[in-house]
Amino acid sequence: MQMQNRLRVSNNKIKKSHILLIGSFLIFMGIISLSWNEIIRLRDEVYSDMRIAMMDDYSDENAVTDTVEDVPIVENVDNETNNNSYVVDYSKYLAVLEIPRIGLKRGFYNVGSKYNNIQYNVTMVQGSTLPDVENGNLILMAHSGDAYISYFAYLYRLNVGDMIYVTYGGRRYEYQLVNIYEVEKNGIVSIQRNKFRTTLTMVTCTKNNDYTQTVYISELVG
Repeated sequence: MQMQNRLRVSNNKIKKSHILLIGSFLIFMGIISLSWNEIIRLRDEVYSDMRIAMMDDYSDENAVTDTVEDVPIVENVDNETNNNSYVVDYSKYLAVLEIPRIGLKRGFYNVGSKYNNIQYNVTMVQGSTLPDVENGNLILMAHSGDAYISYFAYLYRLNVGDMIYVTYGGRRYEYQLVNIYEVEKNGIVSIQRNKFRTTLTMVTCTKNNDYTQTVYISELVG
């Protein structure tokens, strides 16, 4: 009888040990799963900072102009196309976007680069002009949300008057946010801007609204 009791107690201890082990494993896997996006985001930021640091080696010549992704954006103003020529170097960014208010600093590529894709980076839209084109419009898009590629996740915190910077060709261009508005998410974005001002346009999905996109219009001030 005593032997049976001992065996019963021993079996209970083994079961509890197994339950504890399985529970610990599940908790560990849950922590890894929840932190994976953050790990990827931190890794991506390190790579981004390295590329930004190498931008001094950038040179401008003969662009590749093939678009990577068909993004049908329609402007309601006459806008010049970019006739300048640039080298597409897959190892270096074309320019860097900085938004101090939300702590964003992210490089982006020319439209001819395979990395100019919304699944990888802030994306320069086909037909955009660069900051050195007078009265042109640099159009950038990125995801919002919780994924590590959601570089525009915190644009909703911006207010009219906030400063935004684009570093390109050895110069830091200063923009000021002048308008924020929503448009229906139907595959076309109408950009409302002053065609006599050099403009930066940013587009992303609206926070907590699956049916609209938000457009942020900034104008060059320095």
